[in-house]
Amino acid sequence: MRFSWLLEKTSLLTSVFGTTETSIDESDSSVKQVAIIGAGAAGSSAAYHLRRYAEEAGIPINITVFEKTDRIGGRTLTVNVYDDPLSPVELGASIFIDANHILVNATRAFNLSTAKPGTDEKGDLAIWDGNHFVFRQQSNSWGWWNLAKLFWKYGTAPYYTDKLMRETVATFVKLYQAPYFPFRSLSERAYELGLTKITGLTGEQFLAEKEIDSKYAHDIVQASTRVNYASNLARIHGLGAMVSMAPEGAMQVTGGNWQIFSKMVEASNARILPNSPVTSIELKESADPDSKAPKYVIKTASPGSWAGRAETHSVAFDDVVIATPYQFSGIKNANNLIEQPIDDIPYATLHVTLFASPFRFSTQFFKLAPASEVPTSVLTTLAEGDGDADGAGLAGFYSATLVKVVTNPKTLNTEYVYKIFSPEKVSPEFLSSLLGVTVPDTFTGPAGASGEEGTEVVEPISWYHPTVFHPYPVKYPRVTFQEPILRDGLYYTSGIESFISTMETSALMGMNVARLIVDDYLASSSPAETNATDSSNATDSSNATGTTEPVALQVEHEQYVLEEQQNEVPEGYGQPLAEQEEQAKVLESHEEPIAVQQEQDHAPESHEEPVVEQEEQNEVPSIQDDPVVEQKEL
Repeated sequence: MRFSWLLEKTSLLTSVFGTTETSIDESDSSVKQVAIIGAGAAGSSAAYHLRRYAEEAGIPINITVFEKTDRIGGRTLTVNVYDDPLSPVELGASIFIDANHILVNATRAFNLSTAKPGTDEKGDLAIWDGNHFVFRQQSNSWGWWNLAKLFWKYGTAPYYTDKLMRETVATFVKLYQAPYFPFRSLSERAYELGLTKITGLTGEQFLAEKEIDSKYAHDIVQASTRVNYASNLARIHGLGAMVSMAPEGAMQVTGGNWQIFSKMVEASNARILPNSPVTSIELKESADPDSKAPKYVIKTASPGSWAGRAETHSVAFDDVVIATPYQFSGIKNANNLIEQPIDDIPYATLHVTLFASPFRFSTQFFKLAPASEVPTSVLTTLAEGDGDADGAGLAGFYSATLVKVVTNPKTLNTEYVYKIFSPEKVSPEFLSSLLGVTVPDTFTGPAGASGEEGTEVVEPISWYHPTVFHPYPVKYPRVTFQEPILRDGLYYTSGIESFISTMETSALMGMNVARLIVDDYLASSSPAETNATDSSNATDSSNATGTTEPVALQVEHEQYVLEEQQNEVPEGYGQPLAEQEEQAKVLESHEEPIAVQQEQDHAPESHEEPVVEQEEQNEVPSIQDDPVVEQKEL
């Protein structure tokens, strides 16, 4: 998505591309300045939820989004086949599922239409190991016949794997709920929820521990981990393996998933700075030596400037959110600014190849009899002779799928658009074998000599679009994860990617950081100001929208009030010791111990159970109602 449309919509065209700077009032210290670096899923979600939480709390705030490219969405992007906007194809993160709370709610809030993913032409889905198909079913169908074949071959393993996946996801989605949300430490939350017992094992070890049939794990589960995370079961932790098996209710936004994040940024009313790669983050020197709240200065590389030149942004920020993988960002920090070092972790390398051709997959490539029906979607797993757990093995690719049927604008003939995921760049020789025709070294154009006069020369590939991504970390087993707080006022979202990497979980971390920032603002203000602001803002919000505050926000407000009560100064604090002793004697005359009285004073009236326990009972996770994570492609 290009910025021009969005900027016009938000009246920011002049401020971004004009010669004058938009005036942002820094003189009023009550107006908080927040910078978000990156306009992908996490950054867009952070901006969107930060605006919502701040308005609900009555906190004035300015948000500035720095984006190094000219588009919003990060790794969610579409390309147009033959440059035709009526034929978009997802190149990056392709789908999310019905229970993804943040993404699905956003499509509804922004009135975005969705559709089920799949090819324009029905066919079989099969799993290939480089020698033969280990499993085959009717594509996108889980009817009784496909289930019968599945259980006939693998026994009860499909049932118990599905049950295990649901239990794992039900535990994971508690991260959206109090008391687990918001979280200042992902490692602590993962441990508290027992998820480190899953992330500490490989998918292979976890399934073996749960006595899942190894054949089913190898054929079915591993095909899912390869297409979703470019990893075999021995190189991905158990949580990643379980998430790969959760495709229920898959959908995508018509025209591209990037629209979710574009709308989030638009709704945040943030100032957007495209083509503004951040080069450094520094602390601003304060004129007040007693100031405890740091201000941050951001420098950016101006487009077309000579190497090494950076411009200091005119606004100093109270908070900065790094919403992009730090190791790829090119950001430097001065004087050990980042107190909590950011993990330098390996990311997967994934080649995504889109191309259009009038030819179907070759029967010979898949060792089928001539005139046999070839599957339209092929996932892969390791062959028996593949000793190395890394890479695609004998198959040579992770998946190859017919994703769209289009009309070639030059010939007006029907052609098929394919998408291939592979660890290495696809070669013309590979495509020649896959299609059963000679593909030229240039990929597009006629193969060999031109045809006779008056005859039509068919191009084996008429449109070709290769891309290489570092889409997600390699999910090696681990029990600790990068924390979201780097220091006071400096936050990081990409730590969740080695835990689980999806559009939804990135949006979750953006929402989490936004909540932490606003909570810190609330904590720094006086209780009297906070209560007055909350009261007036709640009335305004109710009148403006006619809706009640989201459950997560209600719970968070209740927790804040309880914390304020618990932190109140005791009556005897600062009094002479003799007066405190006299008060103690009076208290001893009561029938119940002080601790019991204090518990009664803080217990909710007319409730028999603590608040947290009731909330947990009222919000029992449901696989249908709660958010789960989406697959990249299946």
